[in-house]
Amino acid sequence: MHFLNLGILAHVDAGKTSLTERLLFESGTIGSLGRVDLGTTRTDSMELERRRGITIRTNVAAFVRGGVQVNLIDTPGHSDFIAEVERSLAVLDAAILVVSAVEGVQPQTVVLWRALRRLDVPTLVFVNKIDRPGADSSRVVAEVRRRLAGTAGPDVVMLSRTDAEGRPDAAVEAVPLASDAVIEVLTRHDDDVLADAVNERRLTQRRLATLTRTLVGRGVLVPVLAGSALTGAGVRELLDGLSRLFAWARPAAAESSALVFKIDHDGGRRTAWVRVFAGEVALRQGVSVAGERPRRITALRRAAPEGFVSATCVGAGEVAAVQGPDALRIGDWIGTPIAGRVTREFPPPGLEAIVEPVDPSRRGALNRALSELAQSDPLINLRVDPDRGELAVSLYGEVQKEVIGSLLAEQFDVPTRFSDTTIVHVERVLGSGAAVQLITERFTQYLATLGVRVESAPPGAGLVRRLEAELGSMPPAFFEAAWEGVRTGLAQGRHGWAIPDAVVTITHTGYYPRQSHAHQTFNKNMSTVGADFRNLAPMLVHQALAQAGTAVCEPIERFTLDIPASALAAVTATLGQSEGRIADTAQHDDRLVLSGTLPTRRLLEFSRGLPDLTRGEGVLQIEIDHDQPVIGTPPVRRRIGPDPLDGEVWCRERPR
Repeated sequence: MHFLNLGILAHVDAGKTSLTERLLFESGTIGSLGRVDLGTTRTDSMELERRRGITIRTNVAAFVRGGVQVNLIDTPGHSDFIAEVERSLAVLDAAILVVSAVEGVQPQTVVLWRALRRLDVPTLVFVNKIDRPGADSSRVVAEVRRRLAGTAGPDVVMLSRTDAEGRPDAAVEAVPLASDAVIEVLTRHDDDVLADAVNERRLTQRRLATLTRTLVGRGVLVPVLAGSALTGAGVRELLDGLSRLFAWARPAAAESSALVFKIDHDGGRRTAWVRVFAGEVALRQGVSVAGERPRRITALRRAAPEGFVSATCVGAGEVAAVQGPDALRIGDWIGTPIAGRVTREFPPPGLEAIVEPVDPSRRGALNRALSELAQSDPLINLRVDPDRGELAVSLYGEVQKEVIGSLLAEQFDVPTRFSDTTIVHVERVLGSGAAVQLITERFTQYLATLGVRVESAPPGAGLVRRLEAELGSMPPAFFEAAWEGVRTGLAQGRHGWAIPDAVVTITHTGYYPRQSHAHQTFNKNMSTVGADFRNLAPMLVHQALAQAGTAVCEPIERFTLDIPASALAAVTATLGQSEGRIADTAQHDDRLVLSGTLPTRRLLEFSRGLPDLTRGEGVLQIEIDHDQPVIGTPPVRRRIGPDPLDGEVWCRERPR
């Protein structure tokens, strides 16, 4: 059997989940239709999804049509979850972008379209809700050409005709590939077809279908179909078009290769969802991640029309659920990675909130639950303050906060409440500073000689490790313990914020070798241990930072803003009031695309007012771009643990 991994994407309320349900019903996979408003759809399994009528977590359902198993990957539609959308896009063979026949192209539609184009995912546009009053598929197709494809983008071709739009009995008829309108588009991309069309030679359906499928796969042709997920109009035509318009999955190599695109904890067991690109993934197969010893796959299930079913192996093109290797994270590969199938790295979220259990006695359970979620999603970035019992998570937006709360309540049975969202700052090293502690100087209890120099590093450099001491001057384990202590010292700068980039040089080393009293057992009081370097390094790093100085910096977003030209004056005035800076302006017909920067702390206020400024037509894309020093008194984050500059307290709370 062949496989097609098909994503369904849309702006909120365009009917994406309803279309998924209708495809499963029309293909005979389910016997009755679920409804989003009743919370009975196959792919919205979370209580919050049912309550709000939106998709939050990626889900998979499957059906078989014409000898091809289609794995439907239902993706989130809210902008807070664009990272999860892009993770899912990496495993797709093709996508359906759903657009409402009433509302047309909406802001998130544009964001999703750009993500699909960036990852070269072949895409079909489905104009949904033709049965609703106000539906106008011709207008929507014109919007798709103007706002999505643009003048330099792919050709857009309509492959269905509608009748009685805007009424419950709206109907759809397929447009043959041999029609003049379709052939006119195809001749722009194939000289042989152009010559045959000009000379009135017969063009076979098979030849036209092959060319259409090739052009869609290359991303130079976007087919558009119309229909209604609610009534089923046009959905059979959509089903018939899948095999004509999309190429099914083909193995890229013989070696085993599978990509993890989702982690969940349903039923209390950690499960990794993978797409197999080549070879096989088998039960009992050893999986090694990040150099750790291989862990065997203890349970394996494959996506099938009846749900996920047990399997001994899954092959290329399939989607599977894997249990056993707990170290697997989103974006990891099982086997050999496939070139070109790596999702982009997302900047860490710029927001943070403290999480507390409603029942104080459940704090331990909350800690374990958040740790599991942080392992699943690399962007949650759990921060733990054991002294105050505080747990903080990183966020992209307010809806994501609600989702994490729902996951904690539903999957882990830990109801929670969140503090107000705050901005995550960083600290930058301004100059250069150094500090040394000799083993013969009894300023501390640590039996170690260590010297460090801390200097500034460019953004994105991370920790740059340098060594001026002899590499053989002490055991490698002591060097690693020292670097671990350096990272601890940089995790909280002088104002409590992390220092993400710094050049640190170890300048001095020394230790007492393993000793004992008169042939007795090892005596720790006379011998250096790893904890000496691990605990001494943060003290020296902070002494060096006190000399070098640090600046607290706030995150700055890079924005791209697509607006009607008529809204320019109002938008630019509001941007100015929000401390935004416009770097470039480009015009496309009656729309303008502005790009520039905006402080994260002003983003929420600006984005809330954008719909009123643009009559709901503004499309805002943001991503953390850089940081800049805070003007005025810098904010201070409460320190976790003792201050490394307070030697007496530090040594008492960090014994060797």
